Amino acid sequence: MDEKLVISKKLKGDDGYKTFSVRLPQETVERLDQLAAETHRSRNDLIKVLLNYALDHSVAEENRDT
Repeated sequence: MDEKLVISKKLKGDDGYKTFSVRLPQETVERLDQLAAETHRSRNDLIKVLLNYALDHSVAEENRDT
């Protein structure tokens, strides 16, 4: 038996994730790093959790300028 396991090259973005940069105030980064240390999670993991929570609990409203 000389069966070979064929593994194709992974294409960039093939995992369903997209990489982009965000500018944050230093204080926000420090708060993220503190929470990351306390929860033993990566900063990236926390950002995903926090963004998903915010998106799940957000609603768009029209401006109420009167």
